[in-house]
Amino acid sequence: MIPKLHYISQGNTPQEHLENIQKACSSGAELVELHLQNVSDTKHLKLAEEAREITSYFQTRLVIYNDYKIAKAVKADGVHIDKNTISNTKARIHLYTWQIIGGSANTLKDCEKLINNQVDYIRLGPFKNAKSQENIPTVLGIDGFTVIAEALKSETPIIGVGEITSEDIKDILTTGISGVAVSDEITRNFDNIKLFNQLLNASSVAEQRHTF
Repeated sequence: MIPKLHYISQGNTPQEHLENIQKACSSGAELVELHLQNVSDTKHLKLAEEAREITSYFQTRLVIYNDYKIAKAVKADGVHIDKNTISNTKARIHLYTWQIIGGSANTLKDCEKLINNQVDYIRLGPFKNAKSQENIPTVLGIDGFTVIAEALKSETPIIGVGEITSEDIKDILTTGISGVAVSDEITRNFDNIKLFNQLLNASSVAEQRHTF
């Protein structure tokens, strides 16, 4: 099943990413993403192995950002593929049958393409504009989430992303979005995982129908 809350790792260094993953796991996260960029393949593999050890201990699911080869090598639970990088279909061929694939989307067309490629979940965003980012895709907000979710009418879980806070959850859940992926608010205070889970009703019973 696809949990309703995803923690996307943050950190000023790769080691901080691992430390924050451990904090997230110990605070009750059901799924974490090792979100590393601009590291060598060798270092990425080593860090992914360490992340796999941490998540295995806590029985937390681990998704690797954008590198299906490393996801397969460390037997992570899956891979999240960013928009306009490698194809989901190519990743599927190389992964174990039990590993999941998530994809990023900003438009209805993006979502339809991902569904046609049989991804296990769609990460849709951004919900809000990050002040620190430039040249980001169209900010969707509640209206964008609602229009896309209603048009899709898909059983594929849609996970909202983009500067989402706990205060946004009630409104987001009215749109047809299944859950949320969060970095900032959780990294600032890992106790927020419990709050998000309560708001999302993210118990094992309430998870989406998709399985790992």
